[in-house]
Amino acid sequence: MISNERPSPYGHHKPCGSPKPLVQEDTLRAETIQIERKSFQFTLKENPRGRFLRITEDVGGRRDSIIIPAPGLEDFKKLLDEMVKASAEIPPKH
Repeated sequence: MISNERPSPYGHHKPCGSPKPLVQEDTLRAETIQIERKSFQFTLKENPRGRFLRITEDVGGRRDSIIIPAPGLEDFKKLLDEMVKASAEIPPKH
């Protein structure tokens, strides 16, 4: 492997072949929340393929994102609500 072909330790990869065409994304709503040393940005967007929620975590300048397609938001919320409930009900181990 040539040294400049190694994947970045930060999850960024150089595109192979021709670059992807840019897809127009419209921001419908954006909110940010700070939790301890982490900042989370929730951005509801829409593109020709549909609506989606992008959740971006920023920790000291390092950013990671997940994208949840709009049809899955109810299931995502239900599972998140269950995790919040479990966190409140299960006593800490220390």
